[in-house]
Amino acid sequence: MTTFAWSAEGVDEPVHDPAMVIDWVHSPDDVLVYHYCTGADAIVDLFRRVKARRVVRYHNITPPGFFRGWSKGYVDACEAGRAQIARFARMNCDLYLGDSSYNNEDFITAGVDPRRCETLPPFHACEELLASAVDDRRIPRVGGAPLLLMVGRIAPNKGYLELVDALSVCRQAIDPASHLLVFGKLDQNLAAYGRALHARIDERGLRHNVTIIGDAGDKELRAGFAAATALVLPSAHEGFCVPVIEAMALGTPIIAYASSAIPETLGDAGLSWESRDPALIAASVGRLHADAELRARLRERGRERYAARFAPAVLERELIRIFGRFA
Repeated sequence: MTTFAWSAEGVDEPVHDPAMVIDWVHSPDDVLVYHYCTGADAIVDLFRRVKARRVVRYHNITPPGFFRGWSKGYVDACEAGRAQIARFARMNCDLYLGDSSYNNEDFITAGVDPRRCETLPPFHACEELLASAVDDRRIPRVGGAPLLLMVGRIAPNKGYLELVDALSVCRQAIDPASHLLVFGKLDQNLAAYGRALHARIDERGLRHNVTIIGDAGDKELRAGFAAATALVLPSAHEGFCVPVIEAMALGTPIIAYASSAIPETLGDAGLSWESRDPALIAASVGRLHADAELRARLRERGRERYAARFAPAVLERELIRIFGRFA
């Protein structure tokens, strides 16, 4: 196996410039896998010319509408990236491999035969989290009040404004000390959204009820998941959502908006609603906070689902099965 990328971090084996693919691929029996998560005209051209069996590994590209009014650069990048879905679809590649069946729908809608599509969840670092020590020095102490956890970059599709509104309801209806802990970074290209988030926090009088950690490592992540009443995920667009399986693996209950690929990833291992009404989210937090039996049941379901569907050994077996078509 040979890896090609314009840049790479934490990879032990040699990584080559993608322009060298043509020099490496000599047989129509070779298999070329492209991890598609952004637009790249050079790769589209390369895929069209290469004489090999072609696999598009698709991680989804956020629809540009989520970024309108926040970042023209993001809108342009997402439009360009999603425009290439149709171009890859027309190539009739040997396999379209989505993180979720939700992702595969982009290609099926563009005309790809569903028989050329398979689903394989992403490989992940949950086992490293499970094995990590705990560092809770920056985790807020809430004295028994609900602690809402959100993990994910600070971006419009993630639903942070709605999450702040839900926290405000929690303070009024459950406990004034209710707190939101965010593990997430803000891209400066989305600075306008970051300003809107902090303005919403101030408008709701929540400056002392929100903690944002943009540089958390595994030890802090482990501590945050352990301390949280629930992972609360009001995201309106996810191609898979790794934080959901992190929460399952670590035994953290989950409350989620049933959008995009979230129901497929979550299954029955959490509370999910087809609305992200702040009052509904807060009521779910309150129920979990008060009901130890429900918390324990969701923890058990999450761990069972993680072990059955998303553990590394399961993903490895599924990868071997899927690529068996090329044997």
